[in-house]
Amino acid sequence: MKSFRTRLHNCSCQVRRIFLRLDIIRRCLAVVLGSAGLAWGINVLPTSEAADDFRFLEGQLLQSDAFNPNTLTHKLASPAARVVRDCDTHSQTALLLMEMRLAQAALRAGAVAEFEQRALSMDFRLKRTLACEPRQSFVWLLAFSLDVMHGRLNEQALNLLAMSYQTSPNEAWIAIRRMMVAIPLVLIMPEHLKEEVLGEFQQLVQDGFAREAALPYSSASTSVRALLQARIERLDPGQQKQFWDVTRQ
Repeated sequence: MKSFRTRLHNCSCQVRRIFLRLDIIRRCLAVVLGSAGLAWGINVLPTSEAADDFRFLEGQLLQSDAFNPNTLTHKLASPAARVVRDCDTHSQTALLLMEMRLAQAALRAGAVAEFEQRALSMDFRLKRTLACEPRQSFVWLLAFSLDVMHGRLNEQALNLLAMSYQTSPNEAWIAIRRMMVAIPLVLIMPEHLKEEVLGEFQQLVQDGFAREAALPYSSASTSVRALLQARIERLDPGQQKQFWDVTRQ
């Protein structure tokens, strides 16, 4: 009987030790997982805040040209810009737009070294973003615009524009910006790409964007205007009148 009680006591002690170890393990796991969560939060929080900030800036940059170059330079050099992920296309688009504005300003000022620096940075960012998100039509358009700024109007550059059409043929906000870049160069394009440009111009007028379409028409050369006019004449009389009324304002 005594032996049985001894064994029972020993067994109870072993069970208590096992539960004690399990409790210690649970406590350790809670600490470790809590620390991991804290570390994850510390790492993600700056990235999340940066993404929100750049998403807001993307919208602002697409709507207005009124940005101080010093502000853009500061934003590009900020720690927030360094933690943005390649696949965060909204933030990367905002950063690309900033670099594009600064590159354009440097080009207008004749600051060749600064322009080349901005262009190299932009090219690197474009490649990383498109490698991650290859169906970003507006990013393809920015890549084409960079080549235009460099004076590279070869087949490779035109393929970038073609990719912009291919990945987003029906988004008005992109189409409006795309025609501003593409229409002045339509005469040097192969027929299939020329058809894309002219067809999009016609579609924008048809969809009620006569005012926006009138801008590249008004600044176009005589030869390009003839091509655009032929497209306007395909529209119904009301749409034609609306377009011509806008161009006379």
